Amino acid sequence: MNLKGRHLIDPNDFTLEELQQIIELGLKMYENPEKYSEVCKGKILGTLFYEPSTRTRLSFESAMLRMGGTVLGFSDANTSSVKKGESIADTIRCMDDYADILVMRHPREGAPLLASQFSTVPLINGGDGGHQHPTQTLTDLITIKYYKKDIKNLKVAFCGDLLFGRTVHSLLKTLSRFPGISFVLISPEELRIPYHLRDEIMNKHNVEIIEATSLEEHLCEIDILYMTRIQKERFFNEEDYVKLKDSYILSKGKLKDAKEDMLILHPLPRVNEISYDVDDDPRAKYFHQAALGVYVRMALMSTLLGVKGIC
Repeated sequence: MNLKGRHLIDPNDFTLEELQQIIELGLKMYENPEKYSEVCKGKILGTLFYEPSTRTRLSFESAMLRMGGTVLGFSDANTSSVKKGESIADTIRCMDDYADILVMRHPREGAPLLASQFSTVPLINGGDGGHQHPTQTLTDLITIKYYKKDIKNLKVAFCGDLLFGRTVHSLLKTLSRFPGISFVLISPEELRIPYHLRDEIMNKHNVEIIEATSLEEHLCEIDILYMTRIQKERFFNEEDYVKLKDSYILSKGKLKDAKEDMLILHPLPRVNEISYDVDDDPRAKYFHQAALGVYVRMALMSTLLGVKGIC
């Protein structure tokens, strides 16, 4: 696998084989982290977070530190020269002299793609608006691989904000490339999957899609339940958010008819869409999902950097 120097803006930037090789390497790193504790010694990760983040930013930092590298950057654009009016292009031109690899989160869709055109080092999209979140997709895939042993012949339900959810959009597009995958898309009418994305999945990949408004109706038939929060920050007014924010709340009682080996995933943070009584259910894997995200980001960065000793 030779991905040295490549950018990751959209999951489709990598072939299925390349994605699977990163996942396999991530699992090796998870099983034997000590072996990789110095593979990025002397390397610097630059973090450019124009939008708030906990798991994505800190998991990237943890990943680089676990491989012996260091980190610099900003977690708030207001503490950088962006506040003075500096353009993305100029920020990137400077940062890629300071760091060996960059990760960028931005509220504007397409900003990381623009940044990659000015970057001479690998640049990773850490989430752009309601568009894409490829490393969350890698996190989701490594979790599915860990528990299901293979990523194929699965019925996957997505529940919540399917209109603005970049984690949903990324994972839908990527899972549709695997064999035997079908989807149940559960949301209020106002938050249904964008038409262009639904049509792309159905027409390009010939994937079966069921659109629904009821969560309970489909729990008995699915292999993976991917819950998402209703994202307050994506709404233009408070009234619309308040009307929809409690549309779906997964509680332990609702799981009585679900498969015993169903996975419950969530990109986090949650608000109230998963009750705390679900946390002790053996099917709830969202916190382990977040933990595995560190190792798949280790695999991704070390691969893009082309460091030795990662095979």
